[in-house]
Amino acid sequence: MSANVLVLENHKKQALDAGFAAAFGGTPECYFSAPGRTEIGGNHTDHQRGRVLAAAVNLDTVAAVRLNGTDTIRILSQGYPLCQVSVDQLEPVASEINSTPALIRGVAARFAQMGCQVKGFDAYVESTVLPGSGLSSSAAYEVLIGTIINHLFFDAKATQPEVAQIGQYAENVFFGKPSGLMDQTASAVGGLVTIDFADKEKPDIRSVNFDFSACGNALCIIDSRASHADLTDEYAAVPNEMKQIAAYLGKEVLTEIPEEDFYAAMPELREKFGDRAVLRGVHEYQENARVLKQVAALESGNFPEFLKLIKESGFSSWMYLQNVIPAGYKEHQEMAVALALCEKYLEGKGAYRVHGGGFAGTVQAFVPNEMLDSFVAGVDAVLGEGACHVLSIRPQGGVKAEV
Repeated sequence: MSANVLVLENHKKQALDAGFAAAFGGTPECYFSAPGRTEIGGNHTDHQRGRVLAAAVNLDTVAAVRLNGTDTIRILSQGYPLCQVSVDQLEPVASEINSTPALIRGVAARFAQMGCQVKGFDAYVESTVLPGSGLSSSAAYEVLIGTIINHLFFDAKATQPEVAQIGQYAENVFFGKPSGLMDQTASAVGGLVTIDFADKEKPDIRSVNFDFSACGNALCIIDSRASHADLTDEYAAVPNEMKQIAAYLGKEVLTEIPEEDFYAAMPELREKFGDRAVLRGVHEYQENARVLKQVAALESGNFPEFLKLIKESGFSSWMYLQNVIPAGYKEHQEMAVALALCEKYLEGKGAYRVHGGGFAGTVQAFVPNEMLDSFVAGVDAVLGEGACHVLSIRPQGGVKAEV
């Protein structure tokens, strides 16, 4: 079977059929799936147009779809209200900022700009990519909508990287979030990929040939169970501080500035922007170089070296990037607790690191298979049942599913 063919499991099809019938009546005509993603390497490098290593995972957002003969897209996601978007109005709507209709409208608008005649359809959606899980449920949703429109109305002419860029456009322009492109690209393309964002219009995307299932380690994502509330400024400060330094040195992002120039300017940068901003710059240069080393380690089959680099990434994120404990937090340091549990139960084996945005999100761990049961039990005993998710890497990106 082709790596880009996904057969929808029967239990998922039955659930989608039942949900679709309850929402819209009748039966769907086709099915679509888009996976969540995990960041393997490159913590907070994409917004500096740096390098990342990312992978699609076996948790996905799926849809049962049918054309409805109108000019309205109607999407019902399990547990949420019905979203209705008219394809006759494809300009940003101020009242929709930070809402799901904004994402739908944005994706449809970008396809229309590309010459696609978008029409109405009904979709019932279910997802195992839980919001706030650090696996990028929003990107999976954007890629899902883009894949649906691409197949229904555009003869699948948009490539998977283009579908990713369409999702980012919707999130940036209509939803109002200045996200990078890593999440959407990993979800749209599938498998294990390394991406260089130096050319922001055409990122260099390359598949990495490595079979994680044969490395003797399980890939785990640990939900710290922390709240993201009131942390918007913490997340925004990371790219903002790096970009302030870049602007001071005459460029847009740090990757445009030679590392030796950054270090030569460090005394004045410390005085102008403070030590935290400078240390975040140190992380950016180290982490960006580390992605190349991680890819080389995997492609040469040197998994111990890869694990060593994962640990280095985690230490750099905590010491230099400082995206583990929000500034001033004392009672609530959930991410630090999750990292401490990894250190305890891995006993010097495997590897662990901050995953994604940090602060209140998730931790990634590579756990030797023989330690997996005790590791999961130890983590869940402290953070709560189901905090540790055992995942696998999915070869397919956003696809029309076979049944």
